[in-house]
Amino acid sequence: MTNVFIIYDLTFLILFTLFVILFLYRRRKNLQRQGLLYLYRTKIGIKFIDLFTKKYSKILKSLEYIVVFSGYILMISVVWLLAKVAWFYLTSPVVAKALKVPVLIPLIPYLPDIFKIDFLPSFNFTYWIIIIALIAIPHEFAHGIFARLHKVKIHSTGFGFLGPFLAAFVEQDDKQMSKIKKFPQLSILAAGTFANVLTTIVFGIIFWLFFISFFVPAGVNFNAYATSAVNISSIDEVNGISITDVSQIPLLLNGTYSEIIIDETLYFANSEALKTAIEKRIYGVQVFDNSPAYQSKLEGAITEINGEKITSYEKLNETIQKHSPGDKVTIKTFYQESVRENEIEERNYNITLGERDGRTFLGIGKIPPQTSGLMGLFYNLISNIKDPFIFYESKLGSFGWFIYYFLWWTVLICVSVAMVNMLPVGIFDGGRFFYLTVWGLTGSEKIGKKAFAASTWIILLMILAMMIKWALIFT
Repeated sequence: MTNVFIIYDLTFLILFTLFVILFLYRRRKNLQRQGLLYLYRTKIGIKFIDLFTKKYSKILKSLEYIVVFSGYILMISVVWLLAKVAWFYLTSPVVAKALKVPVLIPLIPYLPDIFKIDFLPSFNFTYWIIIIALIAIPHEFAHGIFARLHKVKIHSTGFGFLGPFLAAFVEQDDKQMSKIKKFPQLSILAAGTFANVLTTIVFGIIFWLFFISFFVPAGVNFNAYATSAVNISSIDEVNGISITDVSQIPLLLNGTYSEIIIDETLYFANSEALKTAIEKRIYGVQVFDNSPAYQSKLEGAITEINGEKITSYEKLNETIQKHSPGDKVTIKTFYQESVRENEIEERNYNITLGERDGRTFLGIGKIPPQTSGLMGLFYNLISNIKDPFIFYESKLGSFGWFIYYFLWWTVLICVSVAMVNMLPVGIFDGGRFFYLTVWGLTGSEKIGKKAFAASTWIILLMILAMMIKWALIFT
């Protein structure tokens, strides 16, 4: 993100905050304070909700089963995902350090910049205000539409203000809602997240169409040098000194990487990882080969080899194999420190190609993230749109990337809000949804309340445990 845009964006944030303050001051008679939040109630949108419900009542009735089913799918998915994240977060020595950001934090502008999360694009205020509207308005209106479908009165619509941060609401008659049957209540509760799912799908399609229309391959990315699996007990030398016993190795390690020799072959091992492996008596480790790429510290997306354009891994392999081991080539790369940096540094490397298994050898690789479940599904969906190991150029320049990351954040936040809102916790729609479900299955409201309270406390304790671990690491 350029400094010029940051200035514009922060100016927009200040002006918007002043507008909110002035707006609330002039309409202070319509405001109601609830804690730190100010609620501004209106009747805007109620007529639209009524007209929409009357016109499409048959379609909405038939959609109820899909809406409720989606609620259960989201609830099961988010509980499973939270449990998995909590397990890895609490048991892994590296996950919390890698994520950096607390597990419980409001979605605020510039979050990746504040916590220096290099793998996330910048999240500016302009993105934030538009995405909040795209999430909140369909979500709340969907609640209102399904409430009116079951003759539940809508008292008001409006906005909640916490400084420049906004929330939308549709206020239905809770007493009326509590008197209708359980299934209609479930459909009203799940309607908001269903709207978020639809929004995700719509913007996912827009994201895909925009990307294939305005982006072209211009290079290949890599995230690893060539490696080999070796047995620590086979090491003959460490940093030029011969050894006769594994216990000697930690005493000879120095720097980030140490040279090791096995059967007269040179490798480079991460000193800290090698030391830890020996302490834990893990004798199989991954080490870097003595490859041309490693020796030259090749970095960035490979865009050219001796002036020949590289736009795919097939083209890269074809170009390398045109040369023989020992040939000198000039490799051009585009280096970008993080996805939040617009500045791209052009670099040129003069490299002598090597030989491996009878083929010309550069020594780079690509290791896909080891993801599974919903995160794996999300990664695969995004990868099908934009291959993470291809370097792309925008036909629209910086503006193209601005729109790309706006759509990226929209899809990610929409699906995240849909899932989080179905957590079986008191403050979310999923809380009452879970309570009604247990009540309906057991026939006992008392059991439903106990199950609801138990799920709330279990999830809050999981989050508290992760927050404590984060605090211990970063404070």
